[in-house]
Amino acid sequence: MRLGIIGAGWIAQKMAEALANKPHGCECYAVASRSLEKAEAFAKQFYINKVYGSYEELVSDPAVDIVYIATPHSHHYPHARLALEHGKPCLVEKAFTANAREAEQLLALPHGKGLFITEAIWTRYMPLSHRVKEIMDSGVIGEPRVLTATLCYMMEQKERIVRPELCGGALLDLGVYCLNFARMYFGTDICRMVSNVHKSDTGVDMHESISLSYRDGRMANLQSGALCLNDRQGIISGTEGYIRVDNINCPELIEVYRNYQLVASYHKPVDMVNGYEYQVIECQRCLEAGLLESPMMPHAETLAIMRQMDALRKEWGVHYPMD
Repeated sequence: MRLGIIGAGWIAQKMAEALANKPHGCECYAVASRSLEKAEAFAKQFYINKVYGSYEELVSDPAVDIVYIATPHSHHYPHARLALEHGKPCLVEKAFTANAREAEQLLALPHGKGLFITEAIWTRYMPLSHRVKEIMDSGVIGEPRVLTATLCYMMEQKERIVRPELCGGALLDLGVYCLNFARMYFGTDICRMVSNVHKSDTGVDMHESISLSYRDGRMANLQSGALCLNDRQGIISGTEGYIRVDNINCPELIEVYRNYQLVASYHKPVDMVNGYEYQVIECQRCLEAGLLESPMMPHAETLAIMRQMDALRKEWGVHYPMD
């Protein structure tokens, strides 16, 4: 499967690194940037065959099997729409779009055209992420009742993080992982959402605390931010033990405790490159099966999380031009 990348920034580099050895026959075939010089430098670094100085040229290339949207959040909707209108399946970097309205409009397009599209929330596609659910279902920790997830990085000096016009802030960049972590393991039956936020001078969220209450009594406490470093851990606590996930956005180690005693450990696959490869391999599987969405990240899940983030931003008074 030949991947065409729109954008040549840091996250595009991670994807190119993941596919350098063509796992399962998946390769980075083409790259496009608004700067042809930047695209050429990117292609030279990662041995990519085709280089384009416009996105229109890339999506018009008949050899491109799927387009990976690796531009800022603010540009996901127009760039994915461009690819879909040219008949290309899409893998769209998280957050899927700027808001739920854009997500709804974007997801309506491929169904009419019979095209595949999915969100590149890489955590959803990783082997260890699925292992966590298996451990929960095994009953080893008893009845799961409390979940915590934290994800913080020092990002306040990154221009895109503080600019509303680029959909800046911690929520769409980091908080989306915490919300996904909670949704993957505690489901959708949320009855109350409470939050606190610290905003930048430009009006975007820089650190947030989110508490979710579920109708069955379970609770999830989430912390995400761009103002500090933290352990990036997820913990699922049950009546007889708990599961500790090291690095919630890219799980590298799972430890299972029963009555405070370590009873099992699971490590990331030895052949894992950087984790980005799994979402592409899943896209290949879905395309071969004729699917329009991935069961690992259904469109309904993408929409639900976009609506959650819209509600949080409304509560905080964080607005983007495209709202």
